[in-house]
Amino acid sequence: MFDELIEMLEQKNYTELKKQLSKMEPADIVIFFEILDREDAVRVFRILPKELAADSFAIMDHDMQEDLIESFSASELQEILDEMYLDDTVDVIEEMPASIVKRIISHLDADTRKIVNKMLRYPEDSAGSIMTTEYVTLKPFFSVEDALMRIRRTGLDKETIYTCYVTNATNVLIGVVTVKDILLSNDDALIGDIMDKDLIYVETEEDQEKVAKMFDKYDFLAIPVVDRERRLVGIITVDDAMDVIQEENTEDFEKMAAMLPSEDSYFKTSIFKHARNRILWLIILMISGTFTGMIIEKYENAFQLFPLLVSFVPMLMDTGGNSGSQTSTLMIRGIALDFIKPKDIFKVWLREIRIAMLVGFTLAAVNTVRMFILYYSSHPVGEIVKYALLLGITIFLVVCFAKTLGCSLPLLAKACKLDPALMASPLITTITDAATVLIYFSLAVKILNIPM
Repeated sequence: MFDELIEMLEQKNYTELKKQLSKMEPADIVIFFEILDREDAVRVFRILPKELAADSFAIMDHDMQEDLIESFSASELQEILDEMYLDDTVDVIEEMPASIVKRIISHLDADTRKIVNKMLRYPEDSAGSIMTTEYVTLKPFFSVEDALMRIRRTGLDKETIYTCYVTNATNVLIGVVTVKDILLSNDDALIGDIMDKDLIYVETEEDQEKVAKMFDKYDFLAIPVVDRERRLVGIITVDDAMDVIQEENTEDFEKMAAMLPSEDSYFKTSIFKHARNRILWLIILMISGTFTGMIIEKYENAFQLFPLLVSFVPMLMDTGGNSGSQTSTLMIRGIALDFIKPKDIFKVWLREIRIAMLVGFTLAAVNTVRMFILYYSSHPVGEIVKYALLLGITIFLVVCFAKTLGCSLPLLAKACKLDPALMASPLITTITDAATVLIYFSLAVKILNIPM
């Protein structure tokens, strides 16, 4: 599809190019822009219909937006800003350099500039920072006919008209009503009689991640945002909530991989910044791994008397790390979805320890069979039995320890107001490795009668 568009561009067949682009979704148009050089991108953007151009511009990455703005004339910039929703304008302003911000602000009218400046003052991760002020408000004394007239008159410039918000004379939110309810009611019915008074709303300072979860919980298309006096100041729409969820999930995955979160995409982030984001945790984990080495060094005599002991260490450490990682992943995801809370820690532990006992016993049994298959022809049966007993008990205890660690650390982090994703695989694996070696050689000394 893009090959045909590029061919039209090269042949300067702008009429057909515009016709084909007009049939495309903004998201697909943005993908097309990513394969164009800057000059061609500007040319193509200028032939897009105004509304489609604004919708496409709103979802472009910030570098592409900056390139286009630098190429816009004053009138072109004005046209785009007039077509864009206010929350998208604020998003653009937040990411642009000061020179471009100044230019954008200068093209906003006084009222819009005042609203934008107010929204920019909200904390970065708050509900106020992602809300829009473009919504439909109604009064309780409006008739259905009045309400429909107002929606038709003002709805064109609103981000959503499906849900309308009912406010009193002082702009306090007192109800919500859907267009479906309005259309199915008699023309002379009052909005105050058909509106839903059981309100769910958020305040401007509410954490945006918590707000995003409410969309999943209640299946909303929009959530009203109020100030401390419950005056309606904006709404958050589901598309903005989806952006928040994507950002938060990306951040959690980076933390779970022992990396500092990055604000930009992979290719937009410099190599130096990638290294900086990763190296701190790697240093911490490397130093933590020193304790494992110290424990192994303490049991040097065991290696000399029973060299075979060393060959089982990687298997035991991997088993412990994998067991802990499985549990911590489930815990972190459960906490993120509000299925699991810090108060559930003992309930979760009782459940996980029973799982650990079943898993540990099964792994120990399988390992015993493996020992006889691998070493029956080269080692005495009595020696194999001792090794199997040692490994079986070690595996059982290590799995129980790892799963206890995997379920408790994320919940304790949440209780301490920390991100549970910090307690993910790398940290748990490092702790479990040290514990595994300690348990293994402590048992080996007893079971194999190794002098210390």
